[in-house]
Amino acid sequence: MRMQLVRILSIIAVLMLGCDFAAAQSSRETIASVSPKVVKIFGAGGIKQLYAYSTGFLVSPEGHIVTVWSHVLDSDAVTVVLADGRKFEGKVVGAEPQLDLAVLKIPAEGLPHFQLADASTASPGARVLGFSNMFKVAAGDEQVSVLHGVIAAKTTLAARRGVFEAPYHGPIYVVDAITNNPGSGGGVLTTWDGRLLGMIGKELRNAQTNTWLNYVIPISELSQPVEEIIAGKFTARRAADSEQEIDAASLDRFRPGDFGIVMLPDVVARTPAFIERVTLGSPAAQAGLRPNDLVLFVGEELVQSVRMLREELGRLESGGQLRLVVRRGDQLVTVELPIPRKED
Repeated sequence: MRMQLVRILSIIAVLMLGCDFAAAQSSRETIASVSPKVVKIFGAGGIKQLYAYSTGFLVSPEGHIVTVWSHVLDSDAVTVVLADGRKFEGKVVGAEPQLDLAVLKIPAEGLPHFQLADASTASPGARVLGFSNMFKVAAGDEQVSVLHGVIAAKTTLAARRGVFEAPYHGPIYVVDAITNNPGSGGGVLTTWDGRLLGMIGKELRNAQTNTWLNYVIPISELSQPVEEIIAGKFTARRAADSEQEIDAASLDRFRPGDFGIVMLPDVVARTPAFIERVTLGSPAAQAGLRPNDLVLFVGEELVQSVRMLREELGRLESGGQLRLVVRRGDQLVTVELPIPRKED
């Protein structure tokens, strides 16, 4: 009896070792297949605590790249490094900040890539792999980082960056052992056999618990806008969801001066939305705005220039509150100002 038990245990051990070996072999094959489709992105940054690198993944043989919308792309062009070390100048061809999505294009052909139409889904408990250039571990032909993890849950994102809410509120995978570290944003999550699942998001904190959240945006939320951007047929969400047409007069309803804000002179196409000075005793002064604050958001709309700020203020309705997110040094600060009442 004892000899039979030993034999049974030996057989079980051999089977377990065989399974472990098969799993390891499978993951190695997946890594070899997926890694050439992942790229490293280097762009804007350099300010304290703002890293200048991120990750992306190829979705066409002509060099279209999906990545996360972030400050790294706040440049006329960024540097994209392929898995084999080749470097290209990448340009943003379209973006949807409400989805934390951007699409880049590099001048290359015949590249290995993911087929969006073949993307998959997964349930909690599924084993997954995360590919990204976290902490800038790869600058040339070095392989990006690969993390093994599992999907802990599928839920709706309720998170924030600094002190303001994230603009994306759609479905996400919450992942365990795959982290949203600096540089990971725009990386790719795959099944154990290499099928595309989603895009790794930016560093965010849970809005309820104030803990760091490791999450991935499912590719099902991104595939349609990505395909529309590539085809040149994309319509921004704000315009698509608008139920009313805004007449020309309403686009100039409010100006920065109505709140006591004087902006940096708009001298170039994308003059950053820096506040030059604040009028003493104005709503802006009472809310705590200061000279040299950089306006990043009006409500949930990303602001990339003085011109865009003025356009967003021009769309405001009388009454209510104006919510601004500004960068002050290395901090993000949210303020609210009363919107004056004006006759239409």
